[in-house]
Amino acid sequence: MTRQSYIFTSESVSEGHPDKVCDRISDAVLDAFLAVEPQARVACETFATTNRVVIGGEVRGPQSVMDRVEDIARECVRDIGYEQDGFHWKNLVVENYLHEQSAHIAQGVDAAENKDEGAGDQGIMFGYAVDETDQLMPAPIHYAHAILRRLAEVRKSGEQPTLQPDAKSQLSVRYEGGRPVGVSSIVLSTQHQFENQSSDDIRAIVEPYILDVLPEGWVTAETKWHVNPTGKFVIGGPDGDAGLTGRKIIVDTYGGAAPHGGGAFSGKDPTKVDRSAAYAARYLAKNVVASGMATRCTLQLSYAIGVARPLSIYVDTHGTGQVSEESIEKAVAQVMDLTPRGIREHLQMNKPIYERTAAYGHFGRLPDAEGGFSWEKTDLVEALKKAV
Repeated sequence: MTRQSYIFTSESVSEGHPDKVCDRISDAVLDAFLAVEPQARVACETFATTNRVVIGGEVRGPQSVMDRVEDIARECVRDIGYEQDGFHWKNLVVENYLHEQSAHIAQGVDAAENKDEGAGDQGIMFGYAVDETDQLMPAPIHYAHAILRRLAEVRKSGEQPTLQPDAKSQLSVRYEGGRPVGVSSIVLSTQHQFENQSSDDIRAIVEPYILDVLPEGWVTAETKWHVNPTGKFVIGGPDGDAGLTGRKIIVDTYGGAAPHGGGAFSGKDPTKVDRSAAYAARYLAKNVVASGMATRCTLQLSYAIGVARPLSIYVDTHGTGQVSEESIEKAVAQVMDLTPRGIREHLQMNKPIYERTAAYGHFGRLPDAEGGFSWEKTDLVEALKKAV
């Protein structure tokens, strides 16, 4: 029987976290290729440390974009807000080691006369949805992201200029009767400008914004606060700790509330099912919950490199289903083509829409006019109802 009363914790990291700086650069490079060539192939990895950014991976796309990679990286760092001695967008050394995509990978992925386009790799991907928030996301990760988004807004607007780009949040949410009802502890570590700012000083700055984004009544006198618990946090970003693309996959997804297949997203074009199939799985799970078939849904897809169709589809509604899981598995395969090409075309993924996903979660965001976060739509509800 599922536990009804417990505390669950999730963390988020800001756009200035070293790993997120790298995710941002990798996705900005991807967008630059897709903006010029929608069928470009990109697998871009970034490493960052003190005043140095190293970019590598394999691509198939225009040389004109390759020539702009250094400028793209600098613009990302500038927009995030790094102008400190150890990591400044103007003074960075940017090394570009991107190279041509392997022909052996290309032959498995590309379509040919006798085969459809195949998956870019083998692997398993999970999607998840739960009716705890308006966006059908788990409450702990949803609000951990919201805290950091709000602090980034007031930092960039100049309302709180002493806040700096690197930050982490962690939220422990208390559940009763299986529903989130309050916060037992809040952890926030944020980089700040001045050496003489104490933990109490930083809490006085951030507390009103944190209270503003959390549901009313969730923070009480019993809620424990840990703001900059180690004291000073002036040296931050890649100058304080090296960053690497793809190291925040739990932050990117469901905060640990659901399984993860292990593949990172950032820097990968949508032929890579690590990314596109994980987005499709979220899309389907969200539509299952939005349709009322369940209040909680985990959906797994699996693929083999060079093979178009998924090897398996698995659904678990965790005892909340109004129809059988077998029926849902058949229905999702009926309402959506789950080949790599089918996913890309259904969700219109061959667009420069990925840089915006690099911080504050790939899921639980609002679809936008340019096609970003199309996998957050709930436009399959009626089709699913008819298919079961």
